[in-house]
Amino acid sequence: MLRWVALILLLLLIGLQLKLWGRHGGMHEVDALRVAVQKQHDENDRLIQRNEALGADVKDLKNGEQAVEARARSELGLIKPGEVFYQVVEKPAAGSSSPAPATSSSGQ
Repeated sequence: MLRWVALILLLLLIGLQLKLWGRHGGMHEVDALRVAVQKQHDENDRLIQRNEALGADVKDLKNGEQAVEARARSELGLIKPGEVFYQVVEKPAAGSSSPAPATSSSGQ
């Protein structure tokens, strides 16, 4: 009788070890899930930093005229009345060919 109990316990131990080290639900899957969780934490941290920066931009744009003016100048190319706008165009490099003609996006 004791021999049968020991044999059943040994088979149960072998079965559990196979389950533990096997592919489905085993240690390999646990390691893969840990890596996936770490990647998600890193992505969340990056997105939190981006959201904080965007929140600071929104706060500046709501409260400060300087932020609105700086954004209008850099993104829209706006100038104040009485200011003179200078655009510096660099000469093309000696080895490059002539610039390609500009295309119009008016859809004509």
